[in-house]
Amino acid sequence: MKDLRSKQIKRILIRSTNWVGDAIITTPAIRAVRKNFPEAKISLLAKPWVAPIFYNNPYIDNILIYDAAGKHRGLSGIPSLSKELRKEKFDLAILLQNAFEAALIAVLAGIPNRLGYNTDARSLLLTHCICLKPALKRVHQIDYYLGILEGASLKSDGRQLTLVLTDEERKHAEELLAKHGITGKDRLIGINPGAIFGSAKRWFPERYAALSVKLQEYSGAGITIFGGPGEKALGDYISELMGNRCVNFCGKTSLREAVALIERCQLFITNDSGLMHVAAALDTPQIAIFGSTDHITTSPGSPKSRIVRVPVPCSPCLKPDCPTDHRCMKNITVEMVYDAAVKLLMEN
Repeated sequence: MKDLRSKQIKRILIRSTNWVGDAIITTPAIRAVRKNFPEAKISLLAKPWVAPIFYNNPYIDNILIYDAAGKHRGLSGIPSLSKELRKEKFDLAILLQNAFEAALIAVLAGIPNRLGYNTDARSLLLTHCICLKPALKRVHQIDYYLGILEGASLKSDGRQLTLVLTDEERKHAEELLAKHGITGKDRLIGINPGAIFGSAKRWFPERYAALSVKLQEYSGAGITIFGGPGEKALGDYISELMGNRCVNFCGKTSLREAVALIERCQLFITNDSGLMHVAAALDTPQIAIFGSTDHITTSPGSPKSRIVRVPVPCSPCLKPDCPTDHRCMKNITVEMVYDAAVKLLMEN
């Protein structure tokens, strides 16, 4: 494998992962790319729903959109996208996404140097193919993505996550809260009861409601519920259980609005989810509730995060829905999470 640093690398394309949490976890690798190629123009290719995570990122020069549901859909989609990328004359593609498709697009775009893991039967499409060793499958995903660069003898630049807000976004978040009677002087606790991929990752809504009432009585904080459009009913249910003593933002904010609101929170309580990693990147104090997923590989990368979990023999199963009795979540009581939350509030 030829050393990439010995080549004339002036234009780099980074292929982003496709989910919000994964995208945030890759930001240390993106910063490392900038460290290794400080003079290069770095573009990032991302799906529309994940691109906002990279807005204002100081290590990226340009964000390109892969709109597979729009102008890049159908049989002509990949050739069309590849043709657009070919015009950019990239010297190097760094494929953080593991799919065969990511490597195929880089080949069709005429990018001469293509770096990535040897996953999804794409080894022959890569010029710098990094062997995914079994040990890398149980490291934290921050280190997993850094492993792509380190496998090519490129330097890393720490593990700190990057998520940058503007003052205008922070001001807008305060305006959203003010509409619900929450001022800049009020304490704010956010809960995130949903999670994509399936119900196995979700702590019970009744327990989120009971926890929120206890924390509200303890701290006097306003409670805000976070979630995507598909979780609006979940937010409504928890709000009803609380006697509507909260603000339900489920399905009512953009991703960037949610990010700014999470930064405003003094405490964030969440399942293993994309917004968990948002809070970690913002250093918002948080309690992360883990059941079916692996806290070793996907734990929030922030010293202000605390994990609540009860080890059971069948966890982590990584299944979308529990096939038995959901004991990994049933064993996590309201009192456990409440005690952890109060302790974290006192520390911060």
